[in-house]
Amino acid sequence: MDASMQKHIKTSVVACIIDEHERILLTKRNIPPFYGQWVMPGGKIDHGESIVTALMREVLEEVGLKVKTGTLVDIYEHLSVGERCDHYIILYYRALPLTNTITINPGELSEAVWFAGHELPHLDIPPGSRSVLAQLYPQQEWPNLQPPGENADLEISG
Repeated sequence: MDASMQKHIKTSVVACIIDEHERILLTKRNIPPFYGQWVMPGGKIDHGESIVTALMREVLEEVGLKVKTGTLVDIYEHLSVGERCDHYIILYYRALPLTNTITINPGELSEAVWFAGHELPHLDIPPGSRSVLAQLYPQQEWPNLQPPGENADLEISG
C-alpha cells in the first residue's frame, strides 16, 4: 500500500482553560477548520510528544499562556473519515492558567476572550466543542446541542 494512503490515527488535545472566576478561554479562528467560530485552544499531538507537553505547547503557541493540566473532560473519536479513512481521537482536558497575559497567534486566531458560562450557549461553537462546554457548564440551557459529526475536519482544532 502506498504510504500516502495508509490509515493513520491522528490524536489532538484541547485545553478547556478555566480561570478562578469560572470563565473559560475561547479563541476565534481565522483559518480553517472552524474559521470564524469560537473554540478552545488545542491541536495535534506530535509523534513522540506526551499529551501534557502537547497541550502546554499548543496553548502557548496559540494564546501565549502557561497552563497546568487538570482532569480529562471527554474523548471524542471519529472513525473512517475522508478518502483515507483516517481515525481521529480528540482529548479534552481541563486546564488552569498559570499566567494571565494573552498573546494571540495572528496566524491562527483573530481573538481570545474569557467567557462566563451564561455567555456560551449562543456563541458560534462547533458541535464537538459545544458538547464539551455543556458538560463543563451543565447549569446553562444549550440550544442546538448535538453530538460531533462524522466530518472530523470540522471538529478538530489545530
